[in-house]
Amino acid sequence: MFQEILQQSLYGNRVMDYFIALGTFLAGIIAIQIFKGFVLNRLHAWAEKTAHTLDDLLVDVAGKKALPLFYVGVFYLSIQPLALNPALSGIIRIFVVIVVTIYAVRFLMSLLVYVFETYWLKKEQETSRRLALRVILTSGKIVIWTVAVIILMDNLGIKVSALVAGLGIGGLAIGFAVQAILKDLFNYFVIFFDRPFELGDFIIIGDYMGTVENVGIKTTRLTSLSGEQLVFSNTDLTDSRIRNYKKMSRRRVVFRLGVIYQTSTQQMKEIPGIITDIIKGVDDTVFDRAHFSSYGDFSLIFEVVYYVLGNDYSKYMNIQQEINFKIMEEFEKRGIEFAYPTQTLFISKVDR
Repeated sequence: MFQEILQQSLYGNRVMDYFIALGTFLAGIIAIQIFKGFVLNRLHAWAEKTAHTLDDLLVDVAGKKALPLFYVGVFYLSIQPLALNPALSGIIRIFVVIVVTIYAVRFLMSLLVYVFETYWLKKEQETSRRLALRVILTSGKIVIWTVAVIILMDNLGIKVSALVAGLGIGGLAIGFAVQAILKDLFNYFVIFFDRPFELGDFIIIGDYMGTVENVGIKTTRLTSLSGEQLVFSNTDLTDSRIRNYKKMSRRRVVFRLGVIYQTSTQQMKEIPGIITDIIKGVDDTVFDRAHFSSYGDFSLIFEVVYYVLGNDYSKYMNIQQEINFKIMEEFEKRGIEFAYPTQTLFISKVDR
């Protein structure tokens, strides 16, 4: 009697087939619960003990995003032995494709957010850079969702080739129309990731120099030494040779001084030693050399080279000023005179 009931047909399937499908579904649910109660909980406890955060992310993704997919997978597998109405089968297929796509996108989004927040956002202290990173993160989410929707439409049987072609042609036309803007935008990301300079850096581009005040999507603004604002397109900056003085660990200083031709040979020999002792006695300097370098039109010229430890311009000027004062003091003590432009007229008396 019971065997007869199991063999009876209902909506195109035997009653036994329905029981098999129900049993498969229940067995799958039980297996998922065992995995969740024993394996997943132990993995979660293990991940909390480790110093890394990636394992925490993977366990969290497995619990929140993979388990729902397991339920959908169990349901889809359990109904496979059944002969379903084509319309109902199509609806179930669409439902499964949509669910799988959504959870796959959520998984990719979790990885994207993890990478940005762990390796970039936590390392960035500047508000502008953190804002830019969040803009990049949002753009990445939009791209992922756009690709996912196109793939979903294609799997649902919707012809997207014409749509993609239309978008490609439209994008090409827009690209030509806003080529300069897109180029500046691309170079903004080049500046952002390559970091040739940062906010507060003192840089020189060609004949212009100033402190970086703001790095925007299209332009970068500098404040010059005289106070006015200099505006450069990002493309101009990436195409130029930039000298960044903030990256300089020490400043090389070369200066010359001249003494009069009436200076004695003994005094000339003492001058390099005098300058050497002065520079070595000044803090935050490294002496390199001091030489009697050449004969000028109205002076005997010495060339001096030393290094200032640091990149601050005011510090360099203060040190140079201190050195200049001490050289004047030592020269005054020894009667050594600095040269200045002069002309000497020699008159010879001719007897007649």
